[in-house]
Amino acid sequence: MNLSQKIISAHLLSGEMRPGEEIALRIDQTLTQDATGTMAYLQFESMGIPQVKTKRSLAYIDHNTLQSGFENADDHAYIQSVAKKHGVWFSRPGNGICHQVHLERFSVPGETLLGSDSHTPTCGAMAMLAIGAGGLDVAVAMGGGAYYLAMPKICRVYLTGQLPPMVSAKDVILEVLRRRSVKGGVGYIMEYAGPGVESLTVPERATITNMGAELGATTSIFPCDQISRQFLQAQGRESVWREMKADADAVYDEEMTLNLSELEPLTAQPHSPDNVTTVKSIAGLPVDQVAIGSCTNSSFADMMKVAAILDGHTVAENVSLVIAPGSMQVLTMLAANGALAKMVAAGARILECACGPCIGMGQSPKSGGVTLRTFNRNFKGRSGTADAQVYLVGPETAAVSAIAGKLTDPRDFALELPRIVPEQFPVNDNMVVEPAAPGETVEVVRGKNIKPIPAHQPMPQCLQGKILIHLGDNISTDHIMPSNAKLLPYRSNVPYLADYCLTPCDPQFPARAKEWGGGIVVGGENYGQGSSREHAALTPLYLGVKAVVAKSFARIHAANLINNGIVPLTFVNPADYDACALGEELTIENAPQQIRDAAKGQTVSAHIGGRPVVLACAASARQADMLIAGGLLNYVKQGQ
Repeated sequence: MNLSQKIISAHLLSGEMRPGEEIALRIDQTLTQDATGTMAYLQFESMGIPQVKTKRSLAYIDHNTLQSGFENADDHAYIQSVAKKHGVWFSRPGNGICHQVHLERFSVPGETLLGSDSHTPTCGAMAMLAIGAGGLDVAVAMGGGAYYLAMPKICRVYLTGQLPPMVSAKDVILEVLRRRSVKGGVGYIMEYAGPGVESLTVPERATITNMGAELGATTSIFPCDQISRQFLQAQGRESVWREMKADADAVYDEEMTLNLSELEPLTAQPHSPDNVTTVKSIAGLPVDQVAIGSCTNSSFADMMKVAAILDGHTVAENVSLVIAPGSMQVLTMLAANGALAKMVAAGARILECACGPCIGMGQSPKSGGVTLRTFNRNFKGRSGTADAQVYLVGPETAAVSAIAGKLTDPRDFALELPRIVPEQFPVNDNMVVEPAAPGETVEVVRGKNIKPIPAHQPMPQCLQGKILIHLGDNISTDHIMPSNAKLLPYRSNVPYLADYCLTPCDPQFPARAKEWGGGIVVGGENYGQGSSREHAALTPLYLGVKAVVAKSFARIHAANLINNGIVPLTFVNPADYDACALGEELTIENAPQQIRDAAKGQTVSAHIGGRPVVLACAASARQADMLIAGGLLNYVKQGQ
């Protein structure tokens, strides 16, 4: 077997490992963060389960850390108290970004990790089967329930050679994105192998597995080898190490080869992570802002590269440079060895150990500004500035360009960067709060910003509604439910957020949905790409959206729609997508039976604007029952 199959088979509760067949997995660990966690814990509470049943569950505070009002602090107090009561470990604000901290302190080779954040696959760098999902799926897993998904295909990415100077792991994943696109990993696990793997450190592997999410991949994974062992030794956690790799005769569904020695610095241009070109081809582009950090490139090794480049230089007068270390551990090390002082002396502004600018939580660039970011997404408007031009780059390119004031190939900077592999990390978990002891009474704190989750209604016999909006390809969850400093504080207040649903595409969408009593959304290819945010399904649910009909869906968003009782349908004939018009009515007679039949491979007969249309619904039999019940919560409460 390959490595992915080994871990899946060890956790398989039902189903067979045939691509496309629904399987159920036992989940060892879960993680949430505060942008998704509030809703996940409200859902967990509604199940009436007293204690989590995983080996370890953690709640991180790393997204909504800009406290300009009471809302974020109220949510943090709720998460901390509900976590303490129900057996969840709590990572306090300032301890760091969930993926960086989890990799450092809690990753275990061979275990499964389900997280309510799309970049959960970061821990695939430590040979975990780490999967991003909606908050409701994570809540069910915390309660001991299985996680269901379609068995992915396994693509082996065979690495040879080693990275040249000033070329980084960011360039590896950008090259994979250039070749496969943002939908090229849908339905796949990307499993890295080959002699080139041994040349990559664990943080470098983490950059690659992190941005595998941008491919739409279910997850990405590296073997657990002596490089992994050294990292765990340095973290004081060698006891969890075990060698894990594919068998020599392992078979894969697909393969691609990548020679690391042939790579050069790359950048993803606006407004998609797969719009990749070489840095040298557009070098000279004036830059207004450089942001270094995020769960993709905020490790100690990345920060030390940046410090070495900035040492003795001054950031160009036209550039604002902001740097966010990924964890308290990283920040502590930078402060202790003097690297932090070098950054500050060069003119960098040091941010707290959090997601920050990556999700538009502060540091938005100026109008029309060009910003270079070591982050993972550059969707239009995600930075908090609608017309900003966001380029994704590696830390070397970012630091050199900050000094030059323009996009610069880092190979032109005469400096040989050291390979940073610490023999020992300073271990201090004092910012992680243990759950309450058995028998201890904990009162859950509920601030006035926390509202009930939207009601879920069973599927009617006749599913019908007007087309509320007609969208193009690659609509992201940032489009569906914007995420910025103004809206993130309301993640526990779905009625408030609903007034911003799909407004980047059409400012009148919420008002139209309310006036028409809900309806149908029509989308193109890869609808719902990007974040795992469940609010991209919850706010349409609140507005009465009954179905989304698209050319194709991103994996997590399709699952979130089903979990919330919204039917994801696809056009069998692409011409029907083109013919749809705003205000036309979609009608599906005998909807529950048709959805049950669709789970058996049959098509769905519908009418749009009176025209007969053939649709498909890629739900399993279990998911069909969920849709008919009105979503996963109703399904669970019915004892299914």
